[in-house]
Amino acid sequence: MLARRLQPQAAMEFDLGLTLLRATVGLVFAAHGAQKAFGWWDGPGPENWTRSMHSMRFEPAGFWAAVSILAELLGGIGLALGLLTPISAAVLAGHSVVIIARVHWSRGFWNQGSGYEYPLVLLVAAVAFTLAPSAGWSVDAAIGLPILADATIRAALLVIGLAGGLGVSLLTSPAHSQQPG
Repeated sequence: MLARRLQPQAAMEFDLGLTLLRATVGLVFAAHGAQKAFGWWDGPGPENWTRSMHSMRFEPAGFWAAVSILAELLGGIGLALGLLTPISAAVLAGHSVVIIARVHWSRGFWNQGSGYEYPLVLLVAAVAFTLAPSAGWSVDAAIGLPILADATIRAALLVIGLAGGLGVSLLTSPAHSQQPG
């Protein structure tokens, strides 16, 4: 929309800027997923990540470890490529809610204390890419899926992603998972 109203040179710069931002955010998520999936870049690898999920009281830990790996890795790659962008971004938004609620919230705002500052920036970027029509150079633009251009569909995907993340955060919380007795 906005890019269409811009002069050709400005539209190209706009598309380039959005493409770089989308690719960077997507690759950051994908890199975190690769750390967990493959142990790359001093990451935990799948076994240690499963143990971490267990220590954070996500049960069954193996299931939730796989979900988090797939969300970051596949969602990040999808976002970076602009492939099913609103779906990829909504998954990452929901995942970010879980990360913030279950890991970073209690540590305060600032990143230096492992607070939620950095995950919040990633969450807001994922929300923006869910709500924004495909812009920039992307697989979505190349294949043209009209359903993903619909603002109502994108908003619904965001609601599903955020509600899913909130639900996972609440239903897997230590207070919820403690057995009576």
